[in-house]
Amino acid sequence: MDVLSQALAKSRQTISAYEDYADRYDAIVRHVPNEREQASLKRLVAIAGTSGRILEVGSGAGYDADFLEGLGVKVRRTDATKRFLELQAARGKHGELLDLLTDDLGGPYDAVLALAVLIHVPRDQIDQVLAKIARSLRPGGAFLVSMRNGDGETSGNYHTVLWRRDDFVARLEAAGLVLLRDDFNIGRNSEEWNTFLAVRPS
Repeated sequence: MDVLSQALAKSRQTISAYEDYADRYDAIVRHVPNEREQASLKRLVAIAGTSGRILEVGSGAGYDADFLEGLGVKVRRTDATKRFLELQAARGKHGELLDLLTDDLGGPYDAVLALAVLIHVPRDQIDQVLAKIARSLRPGGAFLVSMRNGDGETSGNYHTVLWRRDDFVARLEAAGLVLLRDDFNIGRNSEEWNTFLAVRPS
């Protein structure tokens, strides 16, 4: 099996697990971003512009998109998990099926949002994915992404790749993006997270 096929197999396994877990995830996740998350999303909108168009990959149940739309921007909601899109549709929100590894992202967008999503991208595919995201941004467009902090990766139903802060910054820079700021926080189950805000140079 070649590298891409292996990556797709891991990705499909993760998506399948989320199909089964989506309803439970929706029940336990916060329906309104916390203050720290709201601050990050507001910084994204400040760059995108209040009439901006934002691509969200891995929208999940769609509550970050709800918050963004409340600030006036247009959000293209996407996810690779059909069940999440069904949950959003039940609330009257339209989302589209999108696979980061295989699909064209469209654009140009004023911003791209990927919170707790690229942790499922196999390490050997991250450069291609980040380059694809960078190409989908207009010059000056922003990218907000959160990644698990640490070394190695976990297998099982949810394939998760951990990145050290400096290593992931290097990947962002290799994709042609410029880091504006990053924040560290402790999430559920004492998981460490880094959130990065970067821009495509004008």
